[in-house]
Amino acid sequence: MAYVIGSACVDIMDRSCVEECPVDCIYEGARKLYINPTECIDCGACEVACPEQAITVDRRAEPEHREDNKQFFEVVLPGRTEPLGTPGGASGVGAVDAESPLLSGASGASGVSS
Repeated sequence: MAYVIGSACVDIMDRSCVEECPVDCIYEGARKLYINPTECIDCGACEVACPEQAITVDRRAEPEHREDNKQFFEVVLPGRTEPLGTPGGASGVGAVDAESPLLSGASGASGVSS
C-alpha cells in the first residue's frame, strides 16, 4: 500500500486528491475516501493535493488507518454482498454507499478519533 487517507478526511471529502490521481485509485465511501493499495502507483500526487493533510505514505500512517484502508477493499462492507476488491478504477464504480470497518463500528472498532 503506497498511500493512506486518515481521519482528517472523515465527513469532509474535499476530493482534490481524486482530481489529481493519474490512475483513478481513490474510492468514495459514505463518509471518507479510500486509496486502493493494489491500484496505487505511489506517485504522491494525492498527498500534495489534499488541503486537509489527510493523506500520508503508508509507513507513516496510523496502523489502524492502514488496516482499515486495506479492509475497505478486502472485506464485505455493510449493505454489500461481496468485497469491493480491485475493480480497476473508481470512476467506473462510483460512490460506495458503505463504510469501512473502522467507521462503521464493525469488527470491534469503535470509531475514529481526530
